[in-house]
Amino acid sequence: MINKQGLWFLTLFSLILVLSIYYITMPNEIFESEITTETKKETEKEISEVNSQNTSYIETLKIELDSERSEELNSLQEIINSSSKTSEEKNAAYEQMKEINNIKGREENIANKIKEEYSLEAYVKQEDDKVEVVVGSKEHDVSLANKIMRTVQSEYDTQMSISVKFS
Repeated sequence: MINKQGLWFLTLFSLILVLSIYYITMPNEIFESEITTETKKETEKEISEVNSQNTSYIETLKIELDSERSEELNSLQEIINSSSKTSEEKNAAYEQMKEINNIKGREENIANKIKEEYSLEAYVKQEDDKVEVVVGSKEHDVSLANKIMRTVQSEYDTQMSISVKFS
C-alpha cells in the first residue's frame, strides 16, 4: 500500500512530467511572438521617454509640491484629531486645510486652462500673492509668456505677482 508521502510525490512528479512534455512540444512561434512583443514595448518606452523629457521636469515639480502639501495637510489633520488642542486651534487648522485645498484647486484649474488654450504642460504654484508658472516649451516666447500671465491673472480678483518660466 502507498503511504501519503508516496502519493504526494507521485502526484507532483507526474504533474511536473506532463508540464515539461507540454513545454517541449510547444511550437516555437509562440516564443518568437513574445520576443517581438517585448522588443516593440521597449522601443515604445524609449520613444515615450524622449517625448516626456520636457514634461519630466514639470512632473517632478508637481510631485514635490504634492508631497509638501500632503505633509502640511497631515500635520493639520493631526491638530484637528488631537484631543489636547483647543477648539480655536482646531478651527484655525481646519481653515488652513480649506485654504490649501482651494489653492490646489485653483492651481489645477490654471494648469488645465494653459493646457487647453496653449497645448502646453504647465506647473503652477501659488504662495500668498505670488504665482509661479513653469511651462514645458522649448521656445522662450515673450508674447506667449504675456498671454499666459493674463490667463493666470484672470483667475484672481486681486493683483498677483506672476512669473512664467520655460523648461
